[in-house]
Amino acid sequence: MSFLGAVRGRGEGGMNVPPAGVRVFVATRPVDFRKGMDGLAALAQETLAQDPFSGAVLVFRTKRADRVKLLVWDGTGQQTA
Repeated sequence: MSFLGAVRGRGEGGMNVPPAGVRVFVATRPVDFRKGMDGLAALAQETLAQDPFSGAVLVFRTKRADRVKLLVWDGTGQQTA
């Protein structure tokens, strides 16, 4: 099962766990959630100095920290919700 399959809720046992070796980066400052995937990818490059196409999981949160967005490049070029 791919990691994106697990993120979409098809993980085994109800837990979403990335495969071994996947790096996860968490932005410590909140971001504007009106940004789309392209805006978050640009933010990852400029602020976090991370390549959004590396396969790493980039985690962004809102100011109230009650929501998160995950940015993961799966190599297909298609956006998924």
